[in-house]
Amino acid sequence: MDNNKKNNNVETGKKLFRFVSSVVLVVILATLFGVMWYGKLRNLMESSQRYYSIGNYLVIFLYAIFIVLLLNTFKGFNFGSSRISILSMSQAIAMGVVNMIEFFLVLLIVGIKNHTWKILGFLVILSMMDAVAVLIETYISTKLYRVKFPPFSILNIYGEYENDLVIKMNRRADKYCITGEISCNEPIEKITKELENYDAVLINDVPSEIRNDIIKACFDSGKRVYFTPKISDILIKGSDDVDLFDTPLYLCKNVGMDGISATLKRTGDIIISLLALIVGAIPMIIVAVLIHKYDGGPVFYKQTRCTIGGKEFQILKFRSMIVDAEKDGKARLASENDDRITPIGHFIRATRIDELPQFINILKGEMSFVGPRPERPEIIKEYVKEVPEFAFRTHVKAGLTGYAQVYGKYNTTSLDKLKLDMIYVEKCSVLLDIQLILMTIRVIFTKDATEGVAEGETNANVHK
Repeated sequence: MDNNKKNNNVETGKKLFRFVSSVVLVVILATLFGVMWYGKLRNLMESSQRYYSIGNYLVIFLYAIFIVLLLNTFKGFNFGSSRISILSMSQAIAMGVVNMIEFFLVLLIVGIKNHTWKILGFLVILSMMDAVAVLIETYISTKLYRVKFPPFSILNIYGEYENDLVIKMNRRADKYCITGEISCNEPIEKITKELENYDAVLINDVPSEIRNDIIKACFDSGKRVYFTPKISDILIKGSDDVDLFDTPLYLCKNVGMDGISATLKRTGDIIISLLALIVGAIPMIIVAVLIHKYDGGPVFYKQTRCTIGGKEFQILKFRSMIVDAEKDGKARLASENDDRITPIGHFIRATRIDELPQFINILKGEMSFVGPRPERPEIIKEYVKEVPEFAFRTHVKAGLTGYAQVYGKYNTTSLDKLKLDMIYVEKCSVLLDIQLILMTIRVIFTKDATEGVAEGETNANVHK
């Protein structure tokens, strides 16, 4: 019970720290807007139209509401959980979106015909001030968090499946400290005794029956538990409670989106793809000219991919590799320092510009804006050999961005990619789509999201 109380105090302290840090951040950003509103924006209104005190307060309060909503969407309140660079970038992007929304609101308040460029200029300045503010506040809060809440010592309980999760977690030395390990095949009594020496436990791909015994032992002793989910865990996570009997019962519907949500999703796909093709027309023309001028080869690259129900279609991308990059007929993903990628190809892959032609696929209904990344039939066959459930990803329409694209990497293993995509399959909704679309903005600026597979590898398959 002492250990339970200790962990409870730590968790309470963390939540309180994050809450205070979040409030401070919102107050700072709202104050910056308040200064800009009273000092510049408000003065653009006609004297007879200016708000009294309560009107000005409401404008600032509405701005604060936008801050909370957008920062929460972009995970901007995760003090202590995210790296300073990632968290600051998320916050800066969120504030850019907030100020974009505020630009149109101020135009409506002041008058669309008047001071458009002045308003835009003031809000650009405000965005830069916001970026500096979030960097300073996040740096201070994160440093204080790491001093106040040092990482837990973690015991790694491993099974037969090999992965690099321990390496990934130890790279975040500010959060995790895996200092010991023990096989799940050891007697449960020995494991229970060993975990007494640690603050937390990592159950790393352990068979379900053994994992259940370990989780119960950890619950009994008040130990924090990290564990890698099975596919069935993810499916169950999306279930509903059935409270009709005195026996606990869960319901997994396994039907995806309802008809109304699917219609809204398709309508959104059409609108977004049309806008993207119109707005991106000039950049796409420039890229097309550069690609053709480099080696005289084709501008676009067509490739067979799979979407919902395993249906095949021709995906359209800007060509980023040399002509006949796979002239041997063997399908393989791009690797680090891949010599098949052209100079312009490196740029358009890093900035995701090579993906822009896929809006044509979305407009045609072959893809959605949000969904599991469409894979090649050959790659799917390779993945399915070791992970048969990989085919589950095709229960929904493939997408340009999605859960695995936002939270994974290009070289994420097939099993982890499947788990991420299955989280989307189980939770898919219009609201989740909106959140993933906004989070994609952050991914564009994250370099490691485009990491290729290791040299010599043809795919990102798992190794047992």
